[in-house]
Amino acid sequence: MDSTILLFLLQDGVTNGAIYALLALALVLVFAVTRVILVAQGEFVTFGALSLAMLDAGRVPGTVGLLVVFAALAFVMEAWSQRRRFTGKVALRLVLTYIVPPLAIAAAAWWLAPMRLGPLPQALLAIAIVAPLGPYLYRIAFQPLAEASVLTLLIAAVGAHFSMTGLSLLFFGPEGMRGSPLLTSGFELGPLPVSGQNVAIYLAAVGLMVALYLFFGRTLLGKALRATAVNRLGARLVGVRTALSGQLAFLIAAAIGALSGVLIAPVTTVFYDSGFLIGLKGFVAAIVGGLVSYPLAAAAAVFVGIVEALASFYASSFKEIIVFMLIIPVLLVRSLTTTHTDDED
Repeated sequence: MDSTILLFLLQDGVTNGAIYALLALALVLVFAVTRVILVAQGEFVTFGALSLAMLDAGRVPGTVGLLVVFAALAFVMEAWSQRRRFTGKVALRLVLTYIVPPLAIAAAAWWLAPMRLGPLPQALLAIAIVAPLGPYLYRIAFQPLAEASVLTLLIAAVGAHFSMTGLSLLFFGPEGMRGSPLLTSGFELGPLPVSGQNVAIYLAAVGLMVALYLFFGRTLLGKALRATAVNRLGARLVGVRTALSGQLAFLIAAAIGALSGVLIAPVTTVFYDSGFLIGLKGFVAAIVGGLVSYPLAAAAAVFVGIVEALASFYASSFKEIIVFMLIIPVLLVRSLTTTHTDDED
């Protein structure tokens, strides 16, 4: 291997690592706030990428119908949970929360999709379609189990993953699709060509990390999420609505997944089940970060991307195995150095 090939591999590794870092941050956030290991995080990536590809073709994405169905189910469940204190004010709040936003987004998609507005507006529309699926999924599948054990929540997350994969096949079909690049221009960095889409990935990853840092450190909602992550019961005692914190965490995770999808759609063909492997690699980075440290998870994600790129050159048939084996020494070290307690404690 000469230096030029090494530079190409490192560029691919850093590019993939930036995507894995976004997913790792989402996984750490959701687990810290809700104790849910969000196995379905990769499905948000798939939905974002395939929605963008369909908008590029001037078609309304199938995720629009899925959004309306999820919103209707969440509305019914929330209305049933509040049936004993159901008033006109409660009904109005539920309509404004669960009915108006998805219908507005669906109307915008039906109106704007045939216009083929261009890569950036279509990417924003795809994210707007996919992001609300997060809090609706939390309300349907996880909020009723909020006080359950981590194992129960994990089983629910696996069920949500398989359900969303099946829905992805139903709405998008088995054929892979690609989207248009957000940035078409590029530049040369010595012998290394850097495409505009790679630049968009780097800018989006760094920008989102900075935005999350400011959100958690400077805003009231961000501090509420941090409080819920530190002590769920204590946060509830001081007035933090932990159910709202869970929905907000899922909203951020779904938005990050959709953003990741629109970033990778122009550089790789995405299939209905592609999100599973992508999400697993983000999960490896999150585990290295202990599911608690955002900077460590981001650094681990870049490392995972570089290892994957080098493995694809030296042993392409085993690159997935090599990446997933990274988790074994980490789990071994944590098992030997962490004090074990019962889940209820």
